[in-house]
Amino acid sequence: MEARDQVLLQLRPTIESARIMSGMSQEEIFQNQTLRPVAKLQNNLLLEIFRNYVRKHKNVFYDLSIEKRLDYIENAIHKDMKFRNSLKGTIIGQFTLEEYRVYTENSSALNKRMMNIVKERLKSHVQLLVPAYVH
Repeated sequence: MEARDQVLLQLRPTIESARIMSGMSQEEIFQNQTLRPVAKLQNNLLLEIFRNYVRKHKNVFYDLSIEKRLDYIENAIHKDMKFRNSLKGTIIGQFTLEEYRVYTENSSALNKRMMNIVKERLKSHVQLLVPAYVH
């Protein structure tokens, strides 16, 4: 295994609930072994990317109710392909070479899982999503 791959794997947090069990699909295994730990590792960066997205869209997010903020997150991820691709790149950039090869074999299904994980991460941190002030 290459040094880069080893370092990437060492950086990842362990997620106790992300277990691999017999009968799981390849997508579920990839989700639990790779996507969830990478999303957790990249959590602060994902939040900052979203704050930047909000800033570029005139900060209307901050004037919304909690329920509308959740809808805003959902819509941003589903409808804005540039934003979605930025989020995907943040996750994919942390893949090992082998994980990337697995990902390319079924990228459509794995992209769906990836975006659901990112969306749920952003939603679960919605109260932390306050304006980041520039110094």
